[in-house]
Amino acid sequence: MSILPGSEGGRLRWLLLGSLVLNLFFVGAAGAVAFRYSSPVPLTTVAHIGHTLTGRFDRIATSLPDADAEILHAEIMQDANKIAAAQADLRLSQDDVRKSLRAEPFDADAMRTAMAENRNARANFDVTLHDMLASAAAKMSEVGRNKLADWPPERDSARPLR
Repeated sequence: MSILPGSEGGRLRWLLLGSLVLNLFFVGAAGAVAFRYSSPVPLTTVAHIGHTLTGRFDRIATSLPDADAEILHAEIMQDANKIAAAQADLRLSQDDVRKSLRAEPFDADAMRTAMAENRNARANFDVTLHDMLASAAAKMSEVGRNKLADWPPERDSARPLR
């Protein structure tokens, strides 16, 4: 067997290139892990920020003075059953829309009916929340109502509308 002079050098080049690629991969993976765990806010916390109704009301309450936050929480607790029922109706109407979309054979009229019921459930849910907020605001201080009016706090009123 003869070994050609160029074939040994070719194998070494490919081996060197493969080693370089693997090293870059491992350095990148180590950098990603280091970045993830060196962040001041853990990424898992950011990923699980509550976008639920309770989470939103909790964020609103933290921006209010303590007494007004207690008023808001008391109103939420007082209307909890009405809010939960309106939210459940909304979720069920959303499920009905999904079912109408998946139905075989597809019935456009059934989907229109389900979507109309969903609009009504959304309107009922909004009215329920608005009534609760109006009741709470009527009992709040002027400062609390102003904080509520400025919600969310990062909103910039000087920013032009698009």
